[in-house]
Amino acid sequence: MRFRNVLIAVLITLASFAFSARVAGQTDWVVEKTFHVGGDGGMDYITLDAKTHRLYVPRSTHTMVIDADSGKTVADIPGQKHNHGVALVPEAGRGFITDGAGAIVIFDLKTNAVLGTVKANPDADGIIFDKASGLVLAVSGDDGVLMLLKPDADPKTAAIEAPIALGGKPEFLASDGAGKVYINLVDKNEVAVVDIKARKVVAHWPVAPGGAPVGLSIDTEKRRLFIGCRNPQKLIVMSTDDGKVIADMPIGAGVDATKFDGHQAFASCRDGKLEVAAESAPGKFEIVQTVTTPVGAKTMDIDPEVHKVYLPTAEFEEPKPGATGRPTAKPGTFMIVVVARH
Repeated sequence: MRFRNVLIAVLITLASFAFSARVAGQTDWVVEKTFHVGGDGGMDYITLDAKTHRLYVPRSTHTMVIDADSGKTVADIPGQKHNHGVALVPEAGRGFITDGAGAIVIFDLKTNAVLGTVKANPDADGIIFDKASGLVLAVSGDDGVLMLLKPDADPKTAAIEAPIALGGKPEFLASDGAGKVYINLVDKNEVAVVDIKARKVVAHWPVAPGGAPVGLSIDTEKRRLFIGCRNPQKLIVMSTDDGKVIADMPIGAGVDATKFDGHQAFASCRDGKLEVAAESAPGKFEIVQTVTTPVGAKTMDIDPEVHKVYLPTAEFEEPKPGATGRPTAKPGTFMIVVVARH
């Protein structure tokens, strides 16, 4: 019996070493190239269509469509006032852009032509397509609601459904593909859990020891949320079963997005850090690599097939002494930074 116990202990130790070695072998992310795109405007959530290799980048008043392989601009969708995010619905052949001025712009995925504009709540921000419900979901920061829109609705007469009150100021959202949607409430330090079929919030889960949650992504297989928090600066791993915080890791300043790629999670931070997290042991997480990126690369999307991360940013003016707020981007310096696993 004693020999058996020793053998089991040895096997467990070897398995742990193997697990750690596998994690360590996945920490070789590097900046592969930079596309110097140019153009006017700011930047927000970037969205990748992995099938067509197209990047959709909101630039304040217009949305650029960029070839993810060459960095060349394929199209430029006009007609927005203060855009934030893009959701793609290939099944309907349409894309949807949130405009903070109080609209959702519908465009054709093949021609990139604007098909129509739907009135929305003010400060329309994060947006996704939820395949489980077949709905486009967007949040309004100012009104603190979740908006729902049918992607195949007539663009000329489409209207959002009755908004769902969230109980706080939302930033981004993620779907578990089984009827639940999770939404960061940046002012409440919570995640709101929405039952889409019931059209109501069914739980509020604290993100402590993190705070001011903004970036959000999900591992639907293991039922975990990856939450990027700005104050304190943390990457939170949370169970979607009960809202329990499984792990918290320190990250850079100004996180705006998180993404999940197979066995690793990413947090992109404004201070020029792309944090890479992984399970160092079953149920335990740690930052396994920090990739240095240009300052301002705070949002991203990822291609899980070829393991590449795309981050928009620009060159910035040196801040004046005593200046506060966001730095000013130099005209014509907008770029896409490509980080790849080697």
